[in-house]
This record gives sequence, C-alpha cells and structure tokens, in this order.
Amino acid sequence: MNEVFADLHVHIGRTENGKPVKITAAKSLNFANIAKECADRKGINIVGIIDCASPYVIEDIENFLKTGEAYEIEDGGIIYKDKVCILLGSEVETSEIGRNGNKGSAHNVCFFPHLKDIKAFSKEMQSHIKNITLSTQRSNVSGYELIDIVEKYNGILIPAHAFTPHKSYYGNCTDRLKNIFKEKFNKIFALELGLSSDTYLADTISELENITFVTNSDAHSLPKIAREYNKMQIEDISFKEVVMALKNENGRKIVANYGLDPKLGKYHRTYCDNCNTTIETKEPVEVCPQCGSDKVTFGVFDRIELLKDKSVSKSPENRPQYIYQIPLQFIPGMGIKSINKLLTNFGTEMTILHKLSKDDIEAIAGEKLALAIVNAREGKMQIQSGGGGVYGKVGRSKLGQKCPKRDRLL
Repeated sequence: MNEVFADLHVHIGRTENGKPVKITAAKSLNFANIAKECADRKGINIVGIIDCASPYVIEDIENFLKTGEAYEIEDGGIIYKDKVCILLGSEVETSEIGRNGNKGSAHNVCFFPHLKDIKAFSKEMQSHIKNITLSTQRSNVSGYELIDIVEKYNGILIPAHAFTPHKSYYGNCTDRLKNIFKEKFNKIFALELGLSSDTYLADTISELENITFVTNSDAHSLPKIAREYNKMQIEDISFKEVVMALKNENGRKIVANYGLDPKLGKYHRTYCDNCNTTIETKEPVEVCPQCGSDKVTFGVFDRIELLKDKSVSKSPENRPQYIYQIPLQFIPGMGIKSINKLLTNFGTEMTILHKLSKDDIEAIAGEKLALAIVNAREGKMQIQSGGGGVYGKVGRSKLGQKCPKRDRLL
C-alpha cells in the first residue's frame, strides 16, 4: 500500500482559450495548469477537477490527452506525467424542498471514471441545466434524483461543503441527510466537511458515524489548491482505488484529513450583514445582539449546534485523525517571493508544511518565517473567527501554548 495526498475539489476558472467556466475562479485555473500545479508545486497525487462536465472543458481535456503528457487508465482517471491522477468531476446544484417548505439548494461533487462517462453525463444534464458550459449551475433535479443519474454513468456522489449557509444540505435544506436521500441514504458513503467545519464538529451528528469525511480545498485559484486535503492509503492512483478508500474496502482508507482550523473558514460563525459583526455568542442566535438586526448569515458552528444529537463529539474507531494545518499563504508575513523561494529549494508545499525541520526552513526563509511555520504546524497560532463570507485571520503565535483539541469550540 502507498500513502498519497488527494484534493478532490478544484475549480476551473477559464478554458485554454479563455472561455468562462467558473466565473468567480481565477483565469489561470485551467485543466493543464491544475495538473502542473499539483505535480510541481503542491505535491498532490490525486486531484478532483469538478467542472469537467462543461463541453468547453471536455474539449480542453481531449486536447490535453493529445499532447502525450497524460493518458487515461482502465481503472479510471487521467494520469499526468506518472505523478498525478486527475479525477473527472462535476459540481451540481440540486433543487430541494428546504426547511419549513421553503426552496433550498445544495452542491454535490460527482466523479466519473472515464471521459466517455462524464461526456454522457454532461449530455443528459443539459436537459436539467440551462447553461451546461458554466460551473455549478442550478439544476431542476433533487439529490434523490441526481444520485441515480450519476450511478447510471458509473459515478459517485459526495455532498459538498455540507454545512455552509448557502448551497448545502445541512446549511439550508434539512436537519438530516436521510430526509433527502431516504432509502438511498446508504449510497452516500462520503461527505465533504467544508472549510468552516471539522471532524469533531461533524461527529456530533449521529447519522454521519458510518460516512467517510473528506477535506478538500474548493480552490478558486492555483495557490489555494491543497489548503485542505486527504492522505489516502491505496495501492495505486486511480478512480477505482479512491472509491475503495472512501468506502474503507480491502485495506484502502483515508489515513488523515488535513484541514484549516474551522475558525479560518469564511462561514464559521454567524455574521450580521447589517453592522458587519461576527457573532460569537455561546448559543446560536438569529438576531444580532449588537444592533438587533435579523439580517444575519448563519454560521457553520451555530448550525451544527442546532443540528447535533450527541452532547459530546465522539468519533467512530475507524475515523481518521484530523490534522490542522495553516497553508503558507495564510501565514503572517509570508509573501509570494518567500513562498517561491521555499518551493524552489524544497519542492512542494506538502514537504514544507509537514516534513522540514525549523533549521532547514530558517536557512532559506529566515528565523521569523521558520518559527511561524513551525508554530502553525504545532497549533500555536491565534485565530480570529471568520463569518459572512470573510475568512478568519491568523495572528501571532501563542508561544509555548498548544491549542487543546477542540474544547474551545465544543
């Protein structure tokens, strides 16, 4: 068995010839650049690109395969330079009946083994989506219906950023996933936590005990690839092996989830849209205690507080360790020149964040940045909570003080 790193949620901003795919994503995010970034700078072995159902992207993939740098494999996936397996995915927004009968919507990331599978899926979804060329457009199908369409083309479905206030099942649709998927609930074997949550928060909901958690970047720019990722134990890099790891089959499994401290997520706590205040009350509130406005964006932490049915977070025995990391881009004082200098000398961000000694880093980046990286690695950085679409902030380190496991949140 091999241990590899996987980020299963990366967007495409534009095609090779500049056609828009994900409007809010960087223009540099195209299929070829993502493959190169993962191989050369990030050290990611498996990447899920989730805009591959766009006919524009399908054309780019076909041209990419013609270059000879990449090839499809029988077990599913596209192999780039024998370093990276690219999973062909599609993020689909479903139409749901939300809480109190209101309209709701949720994002799902769906993966397919071969180009022919996602091409067939794309063709069928054109009758359910107004503009199939753009990413994550609203469909007229529910999650209950979508999972059958996905399986028809040999794919898998994973609920995306499951707790965020906008476009997620728990965030604005339901208190229980079983209410959405009903008798098909056993087909949901993996769930994406999202940047504003973690294992310890999600494991206060009992229906998730047998579901594998994945931590992915939801990258809208190249530098944000691998700000969250998974370490998998598999035989080889392929779609088939990833599915087995997500299902915990035949010795394949997720070994560890690497993620941001949830406080860094931009929807961690409730946020008042009227007075621009992050609300960090002990109990969830729907009215701002500062100005009295009910125009608030509900936070992930607060939503889970209302949803949880376990008084104490208790993970099942096979739940992998959740390891908090602060990407280089988030570290105070770490500019692009310092990042490039470190990458030039040490290869990939994975190596810098998790393997290098303080002395090795200091020799290239100086004592101050080396200490910051080590303190971030050891959980000694102060963090200001994010909310309302604004990321949390990393402050100075709490020297000699390691963060206790989640007691500040639970």
